Amino acid sequence: MAANKANQDIFSDTLLELAKANQDILVVTSDSRGSAKLVKYGEMLPNQIVEVGIAEQNLVGVAAGLASAGKHVYAVSPACFVTARSLEQVKNDVAYSDRAVKVIGISAGVSYGALGSTHHSLHDYAVLRTINNIDIVAPADNFETRKAVEASLNHPRPLYMRFGKRAIETVHNSETSFEIGKAIVIKEGKDVTFVATGEPLIQVVQAAALLEQSGISCGIISMHTLKPFDDQTLLNAAKHTSALISVEEHSVYGGLGERCASLLMEHRVYIPFKIVGMPDEHTVTGSQMEIFRHYGISAEGLAQTARRLLTPEFER
Repeated sequence: MAANKANQDIFSDTLLELAKANQDILVVTSDSRGSAKLVKYGEMLPNQIVEVGIAEQNLVGVAAGLASAGKHVYAVSPACFVTARSLEQVKNDVAYSDRAVKVIGISAGVSYGALGSTHHSLHDYAVLRTINNIDIVAPADNFETRKAVEASLNHPRPLYMRFGKRAIETVHNSETSFEIGKAIVIKEGKDVTFVATGEPLIQVVQAAALLEQSGISCGIISMHTLKPFDDQTLLNAAKHTSALISVEEHSVYGGLGERCASLLMEHRVYIPFKIVGMPDEHTVTGSQMEIFRHYGISAEGLAQTARRLLTPEFER
């Protein structure tokens, strides 16, 4: 794995390429073009960007109006605000009104680091999963980000995508197939399978490498789309592995882990299972990686969780 760019950079680079070739692509920002890496976009395509200021509800309303006129609209704002302050507008102006707006949450998860819980978006999966007619995508690396942005252009429904600020190692090769709604099976394993969404996938890959040094066979699934959820890929993995661990940069409530748990119970697949995410507390202060390490979303922490899950003591 090689260090690359932040997923936010890949988002802005890809969108600029698409917008140069399509004048119907518009970006709406809430005083966030700098943090969204859209300064170059604004300089090169000043007629294809709309600035509404720090007014996130207006951001979504304006985006919905432009989409109703046939434009391909990307509403870009920090994930913590666009899925909290603007939730009513996302629900009614976008999803209920069936406007194919691309709601883009930047600096997602705990990317804001030391700014703390007010700026962390650990609720976005949960609240948006409950809203009908909006899909949810959380790319893990630069490859998934580029493919997701390209696929978003003609996506027929409202769509939420979230991106982080840290430079991300590339997991996938250029030949990997990407489709919104279809998980990517990176590898299969008989002892434990990790299912990850978003940027924690990098830590999962590193944890699997550590575990395999001690003879533990690991499977890895990139569940980049939370809605619609790829039920069959998860169930197939659960039936061919001894334990399952979900990993997400989100609250343990309402996200990837709870979707996995409900699906396993619905289909009566009873195996050791652990949800790894952020607990029900105000997060500790630190950088994204420091917060990951504190809550066990690191290579060492995930490897330790897997070893515990595979012990006979856990089963008792």
